[in-house]
Amino acid sequence: MGPHPAVAAIRLAVRRVLHDILNEQHSRTTTPDLQRERPPSPLVLVACSGGADSMALASALAFEAPKLGIRAGGITVDHGLQPGSDLRAAEVVLRLRELGLDPVESTAVTVGREGGPEAAARDARYAALDAAAQRHGATAVLLGHTRDDQAETVLLGLARGSGTRSLSGMAAVSGAGGRYRRPFLEIDRQTARRACMVQSLPVWDDPHNADPAYTRSRLRHEGLPALEKALGKGVVEALARTAQLSRDDADALDAWASQAESSVRDATGRLECAKLYALPPAVRRRILRRAAIEAGAPAGSLFARHIEEVDRLITGWRGQGAINLPGKVVAQRQGGRLVIRQG
Repeated sequence: MGPHPAVAAIRLAVRRVLHDILNEQHSRTTTPDLQRERPPSPLVLVACSGGADSMALASALAFEAPKLGIRAGGITVDHGLQPGSDLRAAEVVLRLRELGLDPVESTAVTVGREGGPEAAARDARYAALDAAAQRHGATAVLLGHTRDDQAETVLLGLARGSGTRSLSGMAAVSGAGGRYRRPFLEIDRQTARRACMVQSLPVWDDPHNADPAYTRSRLRHEGLPALEKALGKGVVEALARTAQLSRDDADALDAWASQAESSVRDATGRLECAKLYALPPAVRRRILRRAAIEAGAPAGSLFARHIEEVDRLITGWRGQGAINLPGKVVAQRQGGRLVIRQG
């Protein structure tokens, strides 16, 4: 008899990602000298909080990686936001080692205040994961985001009015060099929890995930259930499908904007308003957003309303003053040129 369907589903998802990693590693060894040498066994880390999603992911990685000749390790991040968080992190380290993962470590971070508690914790977590991957020479870091997380991300993007890229949710592959991989984006949260249950894996339910003080928690426990009550089952699947369709569109528009950007700059590299005006709004605004980020505006704090204000310097010019953007960046129109720089 084979494994429980939930266990089979999580293992298959991880196996596919590990095959992708191996294929990418093989494609990089293209020279005859490199082909004669056996490439080193890649190290893949799992980011694990001890919750059901990441514990299921860790168990699947521990099962699949040795069969493919991949080294598997784990990292847990102690955000220090709850009493006893260091003890909880130590327990997660022990569980990961019991699964056979190596290396395994816990890293403590200091969570700031910029962007709100959820964004600040996320920024601190990814900085710690980046550092751990570099320290251990890891090829990839697996993240346990599920289809339910994707649906929540799409709804949050819709509420912010942040455009197609925000509606595209989380990418299956992201980060520098494709470091972060999300094998579970097509697997629902209950499947991951069931996989832990049938494998007798202890899991920890973070009380922050049920705290109504957090936006995502309210959406998870109040917003999505209300939508399903009003619209019927299948809302989560539909939102996840919307994310993929939006991502395809956003990728195409990003490519168009990259190609068009050089054509709207003068010899000194400044943006020409008349040439920007001639572009489709979706392409033009992508160029403006990129210019703002290059000038120092934090991407996570730069919303659609900011870019719309800058866009009016091109499409609704009436001699208005400079536009203040996050990160102390200023956008203003000067002599038919759009200047975006640190104020």
